[in-house]
Parts: sequence; structure tokens; C-alpha cells
Amino acid sequence: KYIVRESILDNLPFEEITSRIDCYSSVMLFDIDVKLRERLLIYCFSKGKRVYMLPNTAEILNNNAYNIQISDSPILLYKNNCLTIEQELIKRFMDLILSLIGLVLFSPIMLICALLIKLYDGGPIFFKQVRVTKGNKKFVLIKFRSMLVDAEKDGAQKSTKNDDRITPIGKIIRTLRIDETPQFFNVLQGVMSIVGPRPERVENVEEYSKLVPEFNLRHKVKAGLIGYAQVYGKYNTTPKDKLNMDLLYIQQYSILNDIKYILLTIKIIFMRKSTEGFD
Repeated sequence: KYIVRESILDNLPFEEITSRIDCYSSVMLFDIDVKLRERLLIYCFSKGKRVYMLPNTAEILNNNAYNIQISDSPILLYKNNCLTIEQELIKRFMDLILSLIGLVLFSPIMLICALLIKLYDGGPIFFKQVRVTKGNKKFVLIKFRSMLVDAEKDGAQKSTKNDDRITPIGKIIRTLRIDETPQFFNVLQGVMSIVGPRPERVENVEEYSKLVPEFNLRHKVKAGLIGYAQVYGKYNTTPKDKLNMDLLYIQQYSILNDIKYILLTIKIIFMRKSTEGFD
């Protein structure tokens, strides 16, 4: 979709960077010094150049700010409310209806899946794991087992490319996302929503919070069966990018957006890269 003509490091003199920018109509500003990025953004604005910028967390929060006027100063107001009571009620009603519909529609597939898992190695059908949801509360997530019974005998491990712990049945149900369907029960239980940030395991939350201190901001809403980061990202998307996408979902929340992400989920079922493991 995009053709990158040239990459420029941010350790060059400002005048040299701008002289090279002058040759192009569009500029991408990524993870560079904030002050330099601000200068370049102003320069590109003055020259009428289109800018693609990788935002930080504070800039994503700007999406939900209101412009108000106090005396003779323009002010940004951050309400930081997340969902209103009305939105919470409508979202819960949708969760109940859609999870019941999902269980009815997928019940034949779920039954076949359960039989195949049991027949393959005689192990448990379901895989249960403690995950984190709204308000940093912990709950037991349920999904179809896609790995060997003793896959984590040496402790918690992230799934990798060509992971030999994944069973032949597991490869199929992971690719088609069938392994996630038992989470309709988590949605009925009220600890998850149909759409929301995907729940991370406790160990991952602790690890990612050290790398990105604001990672817990994604827990201002319920964890979801379907997530913004899963529609537009991948399994191995970095914690920072996952956080930014989840914050965009929270900041731009609407019922219509939830419906859009549900429909877009059909797309990722046919995109193998969306389930890639970590290198």
C-alpha cells in the first residue's frame, strides 16, 4: 500500500533532514525524539506535507479531548470517562444476545472439535488459564486445548512460529479461531465482552507493564473475545502497539464500531499472519 523511498535517521542535523524531506510529499515520523518530532511536524505543516506519525499514549488520549475556551485561552478537556452507563447497558445486552447466538450457531462445530481433541490424545478438551480483565480483576478463561497436555510443564511460554507443542488438531482450530469459541461462556458469565481488548495472562501483564508502564490502561474496559488489536494487528504484535490499539478502541468506543469489528473478524480468519507466533 505504501512505497518507502528513503529512510532517515534522527541523528542528522535538522537542516539536512528537512532538505531531504523537501523531495517528498509525504513523511512518516516514527519513534524519534519528541522535541525533534515536534519541530518536524511544524515544518511539514508549514510546507503542506502529509504526515504519518506513530503516536505515544498521551497523544492517543488526545482523541477524546474536547476543545473549550477559558477566558482568552483555548483549553483541551479530558473527561476520561470511558463508557457511559447507557453504553454499558447496551453493550451488556448485545453481549448476552450475541453470545447465545454464537453458542447455538457454533455448537455443532464445537461438538466435533471436542471429540477430535479427546480422540487425538485422550487429554482434557478444554484449556483453562487465569487472565486479566476490567479493573485488573482475574478470571479463568476457557478455550479448546490446542497444545500437548504437558505443553507448559517447564512454566509459561509464549507460542512461537512452528511451535512443536501445537497438536495437528490445534493447528486447524487456531487458524480458524475455533479454539476461542468456548469463551462465549465467559461472556455470558459477565467477565468478558464480545468486543474489547484481548485478555492477557497474568505473567504477560506483569512483563509488559515493566516494558510499558501504562499497559494497565487497557483494563479500563472488559476484556473481549474480539479485539481492535486482533483485527488490525497480529498475535506477535509488540506490547506497546497492542496497548495503543486497545486505547484507540477505548477512546473511540461506539456500538457501531463494535459491530464493525465483529464483521471485520471474518477477514482475519483467512489471514494466516494474524495468528503468527513470536520469533
